[in-house]
This record gives sequence, C-alpha cells and structure tokens, in this order.
Amino acid sequence: MSTLFTKIIRGEVPAYKVAEDSQFLAFLDIRPNAKGHTLCIPKKEVNKIWDMEAEAYQELMRFSRKVALALERSVKCKRVGMAIVGLEVPHVHIHLIPLNDMSGMDFSNHVKMEEDEFTALAKKIHNNMAL
Repeated sequence: MSTLFTKIIRGEVPAYKVAEDSQFLAFLDIRPNAKGHTLCIPKKEVNKIWDMEAEAYQELMRFSRKVALALERSVKCKRVGMAIVGLEVPHVHIHLIPLNDMSGMDFSNHVKMEEDEFTALAKKIHNNMAL
C-alpha cells in the first residue's frame, strides 16, 4: 500500500511543493511547527532512513541542504533546524523547521496557516532555490 507521501509524489494528493528533482521532493508541512516547516523526501518509498542506500542518503542530505538554505532566505529565523523522526508516515522524511527558539522543535505545537499563506510561502522558497 502506498504511503501518503507516495500519493503526493504521484500527484494523487495535493501539496505545496517547494523543490523537486528526479529523486527527491520538498513540500510544506500542512501541520507546521513554524511557518516554512518543510519536509524533504525521497521519491523512492523507503520506511526508515537507515535502510536507504548510502549514496541515496547522502543525496537526500545534499538536497535538504539546498532547501534549508532557500528556507533561510525566505523565512525570518535564527536558523533552520532539522529532525528525522519518521513515526507519522512510514516513508523517509526530513523536517526542516525555521527556528527562533527551541519551542519550534516541539511537534505538539502547530501554527495555523491559510491556503494563500501556504501558496505564497511555497512560491517564495521555490524562487529562492535558484539563488
């Protein structure tokens, strides 16, 4: 059975995409810890990050770094934090979260965003990927 993320990759479920290449996809988390909270995923469905092939893991980190740098240029924050939890969806995903304090890493807190905010922010991050 396909994961939610595989359905996003296939276009069966909508997402606020910020970056994509042949192997990876980045999109805004719809239950963000902070505005700009982004998920980076491999297009190949793998349950646990440590089950990824070493080269694919390294490429995912490179892709995530590019997205994090674009995120820093797009959202005012002290830094972009990274978390790999993997319990919510059985598909490898890296959380990139704009942080101003440690409470941004508390996954029980979520900020409310409207659809137009998601759309505008996804476009802004996407546009900052080229820099």
